[in-house]
Amino acid sequence: MRSGRTGSGRARVVAARAEVAPGEKVVGIDLGTTNSAVAAMEAGTPTIIPNAEGARTTPSVVAYSKTGELLVGQIAKRQAVINPENTFYSVKRFVGRQASEIQSELTEVSYIVETSGSKLQIDCPNVGKKFAPEEISAQVLRKLSGDAGKYLSATVNKAVITVPAYFNDSQRQATKDAGKIAGLQVLRIVNEPTAASLAYGLEKKNNETIMVFDLGGGTFDVAVLEVGDGVCEVLSTNGDTHLGGDDFDKVIVDWLADDFKKTEGIELLKDRQALQRLTEGAEKAKIELSGVQEAKISLPFITADATGPKHIEQTLSRAKF
Repeated sequence: MRSGRTGSGRARVVAARAEVAPGEKVVGIDLGTTNSAVAAMEAGTPTIIPNAEGARTTPSVVAYSKTGELLVGQIAKRQAVINPENTFYSVKRFVGRQASEIQSELTEVSYIVETSGSKLQIDCPNVGKKFAPEEISAQVLRKLSGDAGKYLSATVNKAVITVPAYFNDSQRQATKDAGKIAGLQVLRIVNEPTAASLAYGLEKKNNETIMVFDLGGGTFDVAVLEVGDGVCEVLSTNGDTHLGGDDFDKVIVDWLADDFKKTEGIELLKDRQALQRLTEGAEKAKIELSGVQEAKISLPFITADATGPKHIEQTLSRAKF
């Protein structure tokens, strides 16, 4: 796909196949803040490829166990509570960013992000190493392309990767670098709303004006596009690079922590393991509220003091949320 800016500030995207040999498999990767997905063209239509665990999405989580074993996806997410300092999630918020840009994000994760000049490094005590955010993202990309290769019975080394429309040049280049580290030739970096409109309207003959509304784990984008005749023209985009599911979780985490501090006098947000458990409990409650009017948040033994162990037992209503 080719994306170029015209003088009016409009972007035009058309299909391009020059860099792909006949029969060669190219995957499209949605590298998300909280979850990622991989797709390929099968019999002329884009198909989401299930990962090795059989799921259509893969948590964008990377961890290193006590023995130094690399864990990626659901297996990494599952052990986050017992290994908070070596479990890396929402790394997309650090990719291609300067140290001065991410002060609020630093307080929201259970692992340590250090600054080396203007560059960021993620500390991993279990392997005694520091990783660039791109190296962590590369592990997610490597898993996605590896699982896709097994599913397609082909070697996958070329990809198109999507990014939020509001990613700057530094963030786009860092995403490309992550692909390179993962052993992928990144043919294109495509804006997420543009990719959505291409999937929706590439084969449509009639011209239509559509709006793509993309509320993800970390970013929120809206784009108005014109599609038809295999051409997709971006008329206008807007968005918030700091609004998504992670932020909804944080509102619940802060509510739980504030309430606990009032009743018990203990600050939970400074305890990395407690923060990880609060985050998991908040996400679970948020998801439950999609189907029920009230969700119970039960976090036994969240901490302890001289008087003994402390627990959290809360009910969060949909109206309160």
